[in-house]
Amino acid sequence: MVQVRNIESIIAAPEPHWVGDGFRVHGYFSVEPELARRLSPFLLLDYHAPHVYPPTTNLRRGVGPHPHRGFETVTLALEGSVAHHDSAGHGGVIGPGDVQWMTAGAGVLHREYHDAEFARRGGRMHMLQLWVDLPRASKLTAPRYQALTADAMGVLELDGAVVRVIAGECGGVRGPAQTFSPVTLLDVSLRAGARVTLDVPSAHNAALLVVDGELEFAATRARAADFAVFANDGDALELAAVRDGRAIVLAGEPLRQPIVQYGPFVMNTEGEIRQAIADFQHGAFGRLDD
Repeated sequence: MVQVRNIESIIAAPEPHWVGDGFRVHGYFSVEPELARRLSPFLLLDYHAPHVYPPTTNLRRGVGPHPHRGFETVTLALEGSVAHHDSAGHGGVIGPGDVQWMTAGAGVLHREYHDAEFARRGGRMHMLQLWVDLPRASKLTAPRYQALTADAMGVLELDGAVVRVIAGECGGVRGPAQTFSPVTLLDVSLRAGARVTLDVPSAHNAALLVVDGELEFAATRARAADFAVFANDGDALELAAVRDGRAIVLAGEPLRQPIVQYGPFVMNTEGEIRQAIADFQHGAFGRLDD
């Protein structure tokens, strides 16, 4: 018999802050630092709620070169277009529905900015970025990049709902992302009155971010920009739409390992953090011109 999970907490959107000069985000884990342990393997969620940018001649509006080691960044574009490059030679543009899944691993320099065409014309941007921890044995894996386009996603059509499967599996449909530990990432759209049940192993941590409309789960209502954390007391999530709505669902097997973070480095020990800093200072992450 399916046991539907209860809600452990709902976190309203924190006050936004700027990342560089191009991304106005709500950082949920920064106001609830224990979430990185409670929701392993997820380390961070920055949500760029809909925001309109004016046209500009600045074709580097965003974040300049910065390092990462020990985890993965997952960027999902809902509206607008984001360009990116890294010191491993990867780069490209993600538009609505696309996902950039970057494995920093042993270390990479990275920059993100508004796509040139989007910057010139201006417009509405809506996106989010997740940080996913790497298992201890994979912390120093070679950097890699997965360009997951909208048309490559797994799609599950239900009564009144559409589930885009980015990572993991849902209803027999698999997503294209390759992960180092069991991770599920779903983009769920529901019409008003629709109800869906999503299977998630009870041992996996699970949460969702409402990105549009109003949803109800476990007799609790949540609106756009609310972040809900589910208790580990069942093997399914049940979502209903009070009005047309959309949510990003994240679930994963906890890694059960120490988390030591220093800015853009996430390792298991303080010694590994010191080594990451030294490696970065000595140029081991390569070079990326601004």
